[in-house]
This record gives sequence, structure tokens and C-alpha cells, in this order.
Amino acid sequence: MGVALTRSAQWTAAGQGTGTLEMTPLNETILNEIIMFVESFIHKHPQEANYVFVEPLEWKTDLDPSAFQSGYVVSATGVVSEEVDKNGQPLLVLSVPQIQIRSFGQLSRLLFIAKDTKLKEAQACIEANRNPVAKILGMDCNTMKEDSSLLNILDKMTEDYGPECEIKMKIAILLKQLDLHLLDHCLKYILLEIRLNPWAVKNDIELLKRFSGKGEQTVLESIEYTSDYEFSNGCRAPPWRQLHGEICYVLVKPHDAQTLCVTCSAEGVFLNGGKTDTEGEINYERKGAIYKDLVTFLKDKSAKFSENMSKQQNRFSEQQKKKDQPNEAHKKQEADASRKANTGSDQSKLEKNPINFGKNLMTKRLRPSLYWKTSVDSNDCRTALRDTQEIKHGGRIEKSAPSVSSRKTLKSASKVEEIDSESSSESEEDEEPPDHRREANADLPSEYWQIQKVVKYLKGGNQTATVIALCSMKDFNLAQETCQLAIRDVGGLEVLINLLETDEVRCKIGSLKILKEISHNPQIRRNIVDLGGLPIMVNILDSPHKSLKCLAAETIANVAKFRRARRAVRYHGGITKLVALLDCAQNSIEHYPSSLYDEKDVEVARCGALALWSCSKSYLNKEAIRKAGGIPLLAQLLKTSHENMLIPVVGTLQECASEENYRAAIKAERIIENLVKNLNSENEQLQEHCAMAIYQCAEDEETRDLVRLHGGLKPLASLLNKTDNKKRLAAVTGAVWKCSISKENVTKFLEYRVIETLVGLLTDQPEEVLVNVVGALGECCQEYENRVLVRKCGGIQPLVKLLVGTNQALLVNVTKAVGACAVEPESMMIIDRLDGVRLLWSLLKNPHPNVKASAAWALCPCIENAKDAGEMVRSFVGGLELVVNLLKSDNKEVLASVCAAITNIAKDQENLAVITDHGVVPLLSKLANTNNDKLRRHLAEAISRCCMWGRNRVAFGEHKAVAPLVSYLKSKDTNVHRATAQALYQLSEDANNCITIHENGAVKMLLLKHIYTCSSIESFLSHEMGIIISILQIKKLALRRGRNQ
Repeated sequence: MGVALTRSAQWTAAGQGTGTLEMTPLNETILNEIIMFVESFIHKHPQEANYVFVEPLEWKTDLDPSAFQSGYVVSATGVVSEEVDKNGQPLLVLSVPQIQIRSFGQLSRLLFIAKDTKLKEAQACIEANRNPVAKILGMDCNTMKEDSSLLNILDKMTEDYGPECEIKMKIAILLKQLDLHLLDHCLKYILLEIRLNPWAVKNDIELLKRFSGKGEQTVLESIEYTSDYEFSNGCRAPPWRQLHGEICYVLVKPHDAQTLCVTCSAEGVFLNGGKTDTEGEINYERKGAIYKDLVTFLKDKSAKFSENMSKQQNRFSEQQKKKDQPNEAHKKQEADASRKANTGSDQSKLEKNPINFGKNLMTKRLRPSLYWKTSVDSNDCRTALRDTQEIKHGGRIEKSAPSVSSRKTLKSASKVEEIDSESSSESEEDEEPPDHRREANADLPSEYWQIQKVVKYLKGGNQTATVIALCSMKDFNLAQETCQLAIRDVGGLEVLINLLETDEVRCKIGSLKILKEISHNPQIRRNIVDLGGLPIMVNILDSPHKSLKCLAAETIANVAKFRRARRAVRYHGGITKLVALLDCAQNSIEHYPSSLYDEKDVEVARCGALALWSCSKSYLNKEAIRKAGGIPLLAQLLKTSHENMLIPVVGTLQECASEENYRAAIKAERIIENLVKNLNSENEQLQEHCAMAIYQCAEDEETRDLVRLHGGLKPLASLLNKTDNKKRLAAVTGAVWKCSISKENVTKFLEYRVIETLVGLLTDQPEEVLVNVVGALGECCQEYENRVLVRKCGGIQPLVKLLVGTNQALLVNVTKAVGACAVEPESMMIIDRLDGVRLLWSLLKNPHPNVKASAAWALCPCIENAKDAGEMVRSFVGGLELVVNLLKSDNKEVLASVCAAITNIAKDQENLAVITDHGVVPLLSKLANTNNDKLRRHLAEAISRCCMWGRNRVAFGEHKAVAPLVSYLKSKDTNVHRATAQALYQLSEDANNCITIHENGAVKMLLLKHIYTCSSIESFLSHEMGIIISILQIKKLALRRGRNQ
């Protein structure tokens, strides 16, 4: 604790007086860790908690004597603990305002008494006792130095060994461990800390000035420094403030807020106390959170700035790039000079080795530019992509080596192709691997050189020699990377692609067989696309030779593993041709007898499905498959018994089922029945893809019903027990999750004992499995029997443990599951005992809106079913302020969930008073003008509950929240009507609010809504008595107002 407080904590007035702890995020972290250590000390180490300090810890406290109850002797001006040391001296003495404490047990109890002010008490204690270890253990045991270890501490204390010394040693070790823990936290904080420099700050301010002014489209009205003088280090802050890391101070005037006085420091940007009215001096004290830069700070403080900044973002980014261009230009000049110096030597090398010259040109990666526009005729492209000169003399086919000019044209064509398809909105962002070239002096196996010789025969031989060379090359182990790269390095890829344009079928077949094998290599795939191989393969799909079709489709399936290749297939009409291949197998499937010809048709269809599977990973390709009539053909192929056919067919359907159009078509073609049937297959890969397809399709309620009606739930339940194949398990748990959204399916899962199996899968599983398992439990736990079953199976504890993860999808699902379990009081007791509520509350700080919203929804049943909910909520330091601040979010789901949480929090009057002090009324009032019915309902409930404190009813009227509430009665949601009626009833207790409600026509709307929605007079009278009372109050006040006029 000594090193952490001395070195890492941030103190003010360094070197002068006692100094105080600044309330920075780092210091808050240190203090909270110390509080957690002391609070748990009395429970974890009861014997050591009774140890009496050598000297008491003494500081000024704000606690009132009346806060102390049992275990203390309380008087008007002081408190003495009943617990005493061996000399009869009390271990706690409070003489307002000074307090003295002499044991960890009393420290723990004091923090429990302090409640919300425990952070302040801890700060005061540390400030007054700069060396607490010396006072606790004595000066001889003050070994908490940087070079100290546990052995040093033991050596110090074993000189005078005894029972008391043993306890002393344990406490010393615990304090040393705490010190290391605090240093570890500080190190993590420092590593994450963003450091600004004067030039970065100056750059941001200058750019913001360019986009500031009086116009509506400007981001700010004005921004200016408080000082015109700039020091040589780029700072404008006074030297004594530069010692604190401060760079400059800026006055910023947003369009929708008052002028802000901002401090830019090395730690970040924050709001200071502003300029004083009298002397114009700056109040340097920080008044809010620290932001990573000026733009982030202003986005949080001004909605108008954020809106206009998003519009100007492109221009702003361009200006930033221009600022960096001088450095880039300087680097470019150095690179050019270096290139010129090496020109002579490089030229001589190129003359000696023309093959390497071509190869080096190919290694350079072309990147498309959106500002370059041209048009290239498709026939010209195809000619340029050939890189061949076919001269037929008596059946001889001669191939010339690709020329430099043709390669340049090839690259241009490839670039045009990329730009042409750049407008596609494909969801995948597949990265192409970097091109690795072997060094000239690298040790290479003999196969490498043998393949080079074979390629020479390919280049210059006749038809027979070419076929023999292809057969010889096929005999090599083409699955080995050395052989694959050897073909590429010596120029064999260009020759193989050129052979695809000959008229000799045997040469095409041989070339495709080799390309099919080596295209498993990511680098080879990219080279094939760069050389224009895909358009040629797409053309081969029209060939009457079925073997050629199969090989071309399989090679396309291997190559189309990255985004650019998939676009090329679509751009050259490959999707339509691949879909047409699926039709080849119809006759052979419909008729029972099978011949060699029929088997070949099936193989063509299988290869076509395999290629479509690879291509279907992009949205535009999925649409192209659907428009080409692929769904009915895939549905027909799904009825076959050929497992080799079924795997690519189901794989394609699985990829496409992520789109709503496909899901509708899948239902129409009755594909679900066949997917369910194939779940019973013995093939694990087929089971995996069928389960994944069901997972994708089960987003729709009708599909979930179809899975149940066709008996798909039982095989899914049985597959849950087979945990060896993790990919299949992830797919199966995903299907179970989506199917469990329907209550009827949950009933079936209960019958098949799925809940017990899912609980067993909560441990020792990868995250992709856990996301689905927890999602399924969250849906199943909506039913009472399942909640009880999860508790009895011991599922609460592993669920709570998952709350400390970082996976966004997992956190969303686990918070929902914990919230569902919290509905049951017994489960809630377990969650509370495992500190689950605190973990849920901490997730409100998560950067992802979905996690925040899910955590807030989960907190609602926790607060509702906790035994002492009010006290529990107040025990979280800063928890209520955090909830109130979330009302500033832009996310509707977050806002709705936080309003629901506030409704539950406000049931406790003390908590309602605290959130009122934190400004909950104006923040709720700002949300009143919304069209979202979900938010409307929970907002109205929150307003209704908040009206029950002080003058909050009046405050809601002053903040213009009443009139928008009346418009909620026009909603079609009866839950919104009910919540609004309750809110209006509470607001109508104030006379001015009554007038506003009446003027906005609430009386007529309330009466009409509830007369038309109730089936009888009796149900109308008993529906909402609060509404009737509200109407009577409004009418009474309106009549009185009429008489006065």
C-alpha cells in the first residue's frame, strides 16, 4: 500500500504541506480497491481483524454520532466503541470531528456505517495518514518499499516471534499483496491512458477554427485560446501549470450551449472552473470527466456539434491528412532517392533474369482509386488477360512468355474490375493475405527445381508434350506449399491459365486439375484473380464437357474465398451459370435407376453447389442466386440421399438464410422439413450445417413452429449431448436458442430434459457455444418451472460468473438470463449472495449500448425482488448517479431500460430523493417528445413514480413534460395508455399541470379511449380508477377557472 500511495496516487501541492488526493479516475480506482479490501477484511480474516494497531489512524470525519448504533456508546458529541483492547482502551473513539480507529474490524464497520460517503472517508483517512503501514505495524515493520519482498518482511518480524507476531506477519503479507494489487491496477490504467501533445492539440484547434462561424452548418460559433503567448515547447499554459501536464486553455462557444472553458492536458481534455468575473483568472480545478481529445469532449457536450461534425467528417478528415502530408512527402522523397540510387544494379539484374522481372511486377499489389474512371470493353479485357499468342502449325500449340506491356494492361483491367464492383454493399471484410516471396538464397527442396523443369516443357512443348508435362506435374504432392509456390514463382500459373483458352480438352482438364489442387493456398488464389483466371473459368461453365464443368466449378469454389474473387465471379456472370449447373441433376434424382451418365450429372450439380456456397458469403451474390432461381433448385437437391451433394447445398442455404427474403422463400419451398430430416444423418458436417440453417431461419415464428411440427426438436436435444465437435455444438445450441423463443418449443425442451443439459454446458465451452447456451437459457427461464429447474441444477452460479466477460453478445444474453432468473425470490437471493447485482450494475458502464440496455432490464427484477432493495441500491458507490446519467444516451433501448430501472429504484423514498438531487426530472422531461411506444410506456411509469417526491410534480410542469404526455394517449398500445393515465393522475395533483392537461384535450381522449376499449360499464368503472379521479380533478379545476374568468 505504501509504494502505490507514494508513487502512483496523484497528490496535489507536491512538496508543500500535507497535500490532498485529487479526485481523478486513477485515485478513485485506488480508493475503491482499498475500500473493497477493508470491507471484506472482517469476513475473510476475522482473527487478523481483531489486531490492535501500534498507533491509531486519525482523521477528520463528516459522520454524525447518531449514525452509530449497536456496539457503540453514543453521546451528543462523541462515540466510543464497546470493543476494547487488552488495556481496556476503546478501539474506536469519535470526538466530533476527529475520529481514531485502532483495528481493521472497526475500519470495516465504519465503512458499512458510512454507506454513500465511504469514498470520502477513505480519502480523508489516506490524506491524514500518509504512511498507514507504519501506524498499523510500527516503524520497524514499515518495509513497503519498492525493493521489499515477502521474505524481507518475514526477516524483519521473525526476530521476536510469538502469537502476536504471527498475526502481525499475516497482516504485513496481506498489506504487501494489496500494494502489489494496487500497483497492477495503476499500471493497467497508465497503459490505457491516452497522452496528448501540444502539436496534436494545436492541430485540432486550428481545424475546428476553420469549421467554426455563424452559419447553421458550422460545428461551433467560435473557439479561441485564453492566452496568445506560446512557449517554445508549444504550450500556452503558465509554467507552474505545465508541471501538472496542462498544455493550454480554450474558450469554446457551441451553437446550443454556453461558453465552455476547457483545459487541454497531456492526460486528456476536461472542463475547468472557468474564468472568474472579477479578475478574469482561470479556475484550474477539473469539473467533469476527462476525454481523450477535444472533438470527443465537444461531441458529448453539444448535440449540435455532434450532428454537424458527422456531416463535415469527410472534410475534417481530409484536412487532417493534409496536415500530415509534409511528413509523408519528405518520406516519399527519401524513398525516390533510394530507388534512383539502386536503378543501375536493378536494371542489370532484370536483363539477366526476365522471369523474375515478370514475377516482381506481379507481386506489387494494386489498390483501386475511386477518383480514377475509365471504360474498358469486355472483349478487350479478355484479350489483355490472355497474355498469349496462339500460333497453330500442324496441330502444335506454342505459348509465348507473357510480355511486360500485357502485364500492365492486365493490372489495369483487374483494377477496373475492382472499381466497377466497389459499389456493392457486401457485408464481409475478408482480408487477402500478404504475398510472401522466397529469398534467393533460401534452402529449397529438390521438388522445387524439378517443378521448374516441368514448367519449361509446358511453355514450349506440343500438345502431347504438354499433356505429359501436366500429368508429371500432377504426380507431385501439390498439397505441399513448396510445390504450390514453385509453380507460381517460375511463371507456371500464367501458363496454366493460358492453357484454359486452348481448344484441346485434355490440356484444359489437366490444367484445371492442377489449379484445383493449388488454389487451396491463399496466395495462389489471389494470383489467379490477378492473372484474370476467373473470367476464363466462368466461360468454361458453358462447355458441353461435364468433366470441365465440374473442375471449373470446384476451382471457382476454392478461389472465391475472399471478397474480390466473389465480386469477379458475379461481375462476369458466373452466378447465373453456376445456378444453371444445379439443374443438371434433376433427371437423375427424379428417377430411381442410376447410370454412369446420371452420376456425372449429380457430380456437376454438386460442384455447382460447392461454388455457390463460397460465393454466397456476400449479400449481392445472395441476391443474384435468388434472382437466378437458385432456391427451388437447391430445395430439389435437398431431397437427394447423396451426402456429398447435401453438404454444399445445405451450406449455401445456411449462408443465404441470414436474409429475410431467403427465409420467406425457404418456408415457401418447404425446405425446413428436409433440414430436420438430415439432422438424423450420421455425417457430422451435414448435421452442423443443417443446425446452422435452422438457427438462421428460426428468427421467424412460423419457421420455429415448422421445426417442432416436423419433429426437429428431439434430434436437436440429442445432439446437445455430443460435445466433442465444438463447431457442431455451436450450431446445435444456436438452433436450440432460436427455437426456444416460442413457448410451445420450450415445453417440448422441458420434456426432453434440455434445460439440465444446457446448464451442464455453462462451463468449459468456447465463447461461440456459451453465447447460444446462455441465450437459450434466457428464453427458457421466462417460464416459472424452468427458472426453478435452473436453480436446482446449480445454474445460477456459472451464469453470474459469466457477467465478468468481455464478449458483447455473451454479455447481452447472460444479463437477460440472470434477469429472468431474478424474478424468482430464491434465485434472487443466490444472485445477491454471489454479488451478481453489483456485476450487473457495473455493466451499465460498458461501451456497447446493447449491453447497457440488457443490464438495465436485468436490474429491474433484481431490485423488485431483493429483500432490502433500497439499501442494496444505495450500497453501490456512484450507482444512482450512473443510472441517471444514462438518460443522456441516444439509444432508444438504453433509454427505455433505464426508465424501467428508475421506476423500480424510485419505489424507495430515500433513493428517489437521491436521484432527484442528481437531476432526474429535467432529464426525463427532455425525453417526453418521443414517438417510440416502448420508451413512452416506461418513461410515463418513471415520471409517475418520480412525482411522489417533493415538488417533482411542479418541476415536470416547469420543464414542459406534461403536454407531450397527453399525446401518448393517441398511441395504439394499451400499456402506453395505462402508464400515461397513471402519470397524468400524479401530475394532476398540481393546479398548473391540470390546466395544461385540460388545454391539450386529455379529458376527451381519456374518456373515448376507455369507453371504446372496455366491453361493459362495469369493466369501464373498474378498469382504472386513477383515470376517473384524474378526469374529475381536471374538470373541477377547469370549471373553477371558467368562473374566475
